[in-house]
Amino acid sequence: MTADGVPGDANGVDVVALGESMVTFLPSRAGRLADVPSFDRGIGGAESNVACALAAAGHRTRWVSRVGADGFGDHLVEAIARYGVDTRAVRRDPHRPTGIYFRTADDRDTDAHEVLYYRAGSAASAMSPDPDSVDHEALDSGRILHLSGITAALSADCLALLRELTAPRPGRPLVSFDVNHRPGLWSGTGDGEGPRVLLDLARGADLVFVGEDEAADAWGITGGPDAIRAALPEPATLVVKQGSSGATVFTEGLAEGAPSVFQPALKVDVVAPVGAGDAFAAGFLSATLRGLPAERRLRHGHLMAAAALTVPGDLATPPARTHTDRLAALDAEAWGTLRLGPGWTDGVPANTEAKEEART
Repeated sequence: MTADGVPGDANGVDVVALGESMVTFLPSRAGRLADVPSFDRGIGGAESNVACALAAAGHRTRWVSRVGADGFGDHLVEAIARYGVDTRAVRRDPHRPTGIYFRTADDRDTDAHEVLYYRAGSAASAMSPDPDSVDHEALDSGRILHLSGITAALSADCLALLRELTAPRPGRPLVSFDVNHRPGLWSGTGDGEGPRVLLDLARGADLVFVGEDEAADAWGITGGPDAIRAALPEPATLVVKQGSSGATVFTEGLAEGAPSVFQPALKVDVVAPVGAGDAFAAGFLSATLRGLPAERRLRHGHLMAAAALTVPGDLATPPARTHTDRLAALDAEAWGTLRLGPGWTDGVPANTEAKEEART
């Protein structure tokens, strides 16, 4: 166990991610789904996105889930494995399909954006505490177990599994939980059930990621990071994402008199505003595994998010670790003037100094 509460090397795995992944159909051009003539196939899933980004950054990751015994399931497993993720604990369901979804090319924050999910009754929705449902040994095989609120909304069985995994138990790895409040997934439940469930699960985790906006939408908390921390005092580490302004972390071991650390977000020439939240979590977890201080963890989160924002899809090739380490070490003035655009993750000469990168 490290000083940060992260268990030591366990069976050679750094992070295990549990959650549903779906085959994504991306439009060939902008417009209504009714007008788009063709789609390109991709993959999508908050938890597997984190596993893929961490694997591409050099960490040992494992994805635990269920997919259908169909071609889409084959595609998901093979595509995620190509990132270097261990997919051997993914189980195939001969009776339920792999989930799929379609989306438009428009910004998700506009009224023109459309998403159609075909995930009801999917193989992943059958995940449960039953040992025959998912590989429980695999779930405990990493230093960190990464979960999200999306899984809890898929079915009563999935929620029961997340309650079990976030409850105190012997040998539990450090539990990372991304709130990921998706109101549409909870629309068939009782009024207010989703927000209450997410708050309960977050209280059982060790490390929580939550957006300032989703805390307001789900829990009615509008007082900023301090108010969110007051509502969530239990997690040892709480990361509040504040959109384009930056992020704040509350964690143990900060300097006396400093209950939290804030780091501003980077200026980014955005190509597509998708995947940034998962990428931020991956960057923060990567720095946590390396034992970096709180400020650097936030900066690595911002840098990984910038990689996702400057490519068209959800997943981006992360920059080389030496590159991100140099950028994360910039002084406050240089960090504040840094601007990143498409192609910034391409290799840079090993002798390039951080200040030179900031100027260019």
